[in-house]
Amino acid sequence: MKRNWCKDNSPMKVKMILPALTEAKSPFWRPIKYSLFPPLGLATLAGYLMPEDEVIIQDEHVERLELDDEPDLVVIEVYITSAYRAYEIADHYRKKGAYVCLGGLHVTSLPEEAAQHADTIFIGPGEDTWPAFLADLRTWFPKKVYYSTSRTLAGMPPVRRDLINRKLYLVPNSLVVSRGCPYTCDFCYKEAFFRGGKSFYTQAVDEALREIERLPGRHLYFLDDNLFGNPQFAAALFDGMRGMGRVWQAAGTVQAVLRSGLLEKAADCGLRSLFIGFETLSTDNLKAHHKNQNLHRDYNAVIRRLHDLGVMVNGSFVFGMDEDDEAVFERTVAWAVQQGIETATFHILTPYPGTALHQRMQAQGRLTTTDWDLYDTRHAVFQPLKMSAETLEAGYWRAYKDFYRWSSIFRGAWSKVDLTDRLRHLAYAGGWKKFEPLWDWVIRFQRVSNFLPLLESVLAGFGKQEIPIGGEEVFQTQDTKMSTSL
Repeated sequence: MKRNWCKDNSPMKVKMILPALTEAKSPFWRPIKYSLFPPLGLATLAGYLMPEDEVIIQDEHVERLELDDEPDLVVIEVYITSAYRAYEIADHYRKKGAYVCLGGLHVTSLPEEAAQHADTIFIGPGEDTWPAFLADLRTWFPKKVYYSTSRTLAGMPPVRRDLINRKLYLVPNSLVVSRGCPYTCDFCYKEAFFRGGKSFYTQAVDEALREIERLPGRHLYFLDDNLFGNPQFAAALFDGMRGMGRVWQAAGTVQAVLRSGLLEKAADCGLRSLFIGFETLSTDNLKAHHKNQNLHRDYNAVIRRLHDLGVMVNGSFVFGMDEDDEAVFERTVAWAVQQGIETATFHILTPYPGTALHQRMQAQGRLTTTDWDLYDTRHAVFQPLKMSAETLEAGYWRAYKDFYRWSSIFRGAWSKVDLTDRLRHLAYAGGWKKFEPLWDWVIRFQRVSNFLPLLESVLAGFGKQEIPIGGEEVFQTQDTKMSTSL
């Protein structure tokens, strides 16, 4: 066992790994979504290492892992559907004498399982525990388990973007300026992951703006669970971004979209696409899963408001809640197409370990498997109330097929009044799902980044309308914003 590398603060060889989800390594085709974003969590932790340390990050979604090397320290981020692969890699490096650390959502949910494959595990976010571990490691007394309790992003070092191979990703300019979410939906991992401290907190606005200024090009993608979760922070951030000439995408809530003034600020500084968790059209389902931020909200008004401001919609929907019957798939797709939603993401309700949903279904005896590879929101791992598991899975796949039929895409596009908006709808929705064989070729030949200018062009074309800012009507287009930033 070679464990003498940290003596006298000598430099370490550090390897950070994001194991691939099963679907991402298909020998037939790989959805583009697995080549969108670089592993920011690992790149963030790398910022805490000494400048002398030799560090590499490998993302198995976009490259083949090199397993013949001999790093001193191996750090692996674990999601539920990559858990078995993560444990396999961890066991491999422990046999070679490396010190292995595991962290992430799955580790926090099932620490006893993960601890069997690691020298040290991390529970919760790593901004406080990772620096503490490194200090302990240098003095030869690392702990087996580190629990996160103090939650702050103050003083966080810059993300080590130099360790990221930008050409392997369609959206290399991804960033996170907050952690968690202020809401408590019972199917979300958040409550388990952030247990023991604050479950929602943000960077200082100035620090977030500095990180944005570091990023080249025009396009940004905020990976925050809810960028609008702190309205004061979000408003100040959007004010600071105004005039930068950026086009960007993010995730928000129904409630945030309907909040007066905030969405206008976002659109004015470049928001062009928003991921929104509609989840279900049933009020009873919303109540049962504590999705209170969606209760008594007009979904139709949300779509109109976004489209009026030139913001595309990626709607998220969950099937399999207790009020869902066999008609839920057709009903949901019909509504989404009628509203002109550009893209939709469908999920089968999945009771992740550590969530209130998992506890409830376990108590009811409704869980049918603990094969984590199946907890991918594409398989039914529980017994639904008003349909069979087979019906739920078949309906899920049918929903995707029906929403992304060319006839549905055309109907959604023609819900727009302007011809240009119709064409952009066709380009965005069609390009996302109808050309997956092309995306597979692009991924395999590592040419994903070549399509970023096309994405920027499509997004930049949106937003050409009058946006009320501070009581004035400002005619704002991407071209005018670019000119004012030069």
